[in-house]
Amino acid sequence: MRYIIIGAGAVGATVGGRLARAGKEVVLVARGAHAEALRADGLRLTTADGTHVHRLPVVTGPAELGPLRRDDVLLLAVKTQHTIDALDTWGDAEVAGGGTAAQRLPVFCLQNGVESERLALRRFARVYGVCVWLPSTFLRPGVVSALCAPLTGILHIGRAAGGSDALAGRVAADLEAAAFEVPVVDDVMRWKYAKLIGNLGNAIQATAGPEPHPAKGALLGRATREAEEVFAAAGIDHASREEQAKARDGKVDQPPGVRGGSSWQSLARGTGSIEADYLNGEISLLGRLHGVPTPVNDVLRHAANIFARKGLPPGAMSIEDLTALADEAAARASTD
Repeated sequence: MRYIIIGAGAVGATVGGRLARAGKEVVLVARGAHAEALRADGLRLTTADGTHVHRLPVVTGPAELGPLRRDDVLLLAVKTQHTIDALDTWGDAEVAGGGTAAQRLPVFCLQNGVESERLALRRFARVYGVCVWLPSTFLRPGVVSALCAPLTGILHIGRAAGGSDALAGRVAADLEAAAFEVPVVDDVMRWKYAKLIGNLGNAIQATAGPEPHPAKGALLGRATREAEEVFAAAGIDHASREEQAKARDGKVDQPPGVRGGSSWQSLARGTGSIEADYLNGEISLLGRLHGVPTPVNDVLRHAANIFARKGLPPGAMSIEDLTALADEAAARASTD
C-alpha cells in the first residue's frame, strides 16, 4: 500500500515520517512554505530516538500524482475546518482502472473532533475513524517533533460507521511497525468522543497560554461538565477516563516541559484559522439540539476564533478575563 498523507503537519508528518522509516511508501501533501521546505530540505522529524531527515515525495494536490493507484490509502490529517476542501479535492481524483478516489479508495480521518467522519461519509464510500493520541509540535516549515516514548503515539482505528475489517487490520499492522500502538476497535467514535472532551481545553491554551494554573483547570472542568451533560442528553457513549488512562499508561510518556497543543500552534504559526468550531463548537451544537446550556464552551469557541481571525498571539488573554467572560455567559444562560 502507498500512504498519501493529506495534511503533513504535526500529526500527518509524524505518521508519514514514521511509516517511511519503517519502509512503507509515503507521499506527503502540503502547501506554501511548508511544501517548499519539505521539497528542498526534506522532513526533519525529531522523535524520542533522535532526529531523522526524510526525503519523501511532496505534492500540493492529486494532479501532481496522476491517476491514483488502487492500493493507495488516504490519511486525512488536516484540521477539521479544512476537511471539506481536502475531501472535495481528493475525492474527485481519478483512480487507475476507473472510478474516483471517493468511490474506490479508503480515507482514514486522523483528526480531533467527530465531524470529519460525517463529512467524509457524505462523499467517500470507505471511511475510517482514527482516535489520535500523538502529542507533537509543528511551528516551522519542514520541522516537526513528537517526543513521546516508548511509543510515538496511540491510534485507535475502526470503520466510522461502526465495526472493523481486514483493511483496518492491515493499516494497523503497518502503523505498529512504525512505533505506534494501534488497537482496531468496533467503536472508534466512542473513543473519539472521549478525546473530544480532552480537547476542550485547547481553546484555553490558545487564548490564555499552556502553562498550568488552577483557574485554567477550573474552567476546563466547567467545560467538561457541559460536555458530559450534552452527551448524556444526546445518548452518546464515550470511553471513560479510566479506560483512556489504562490504554495510555506508560506507553506515551512526554518529557517534562510546557507545550502548546494543536490550537496554540495554529495561533503561533499565524494560520488565520483554528479548530474550535469543531471542538467546543461540537458541544455547543449538541447543547442547542438537546436543550442543554453550554455557556462555557460557547465562550471558549468564540474567544479562540477571535484570536485566530485577528491574528492575536497565543496566550495574550489572562485566565481571569477568560473566566469572567464565561461567568457572564453562564449568568445570562441561567436567566434565559
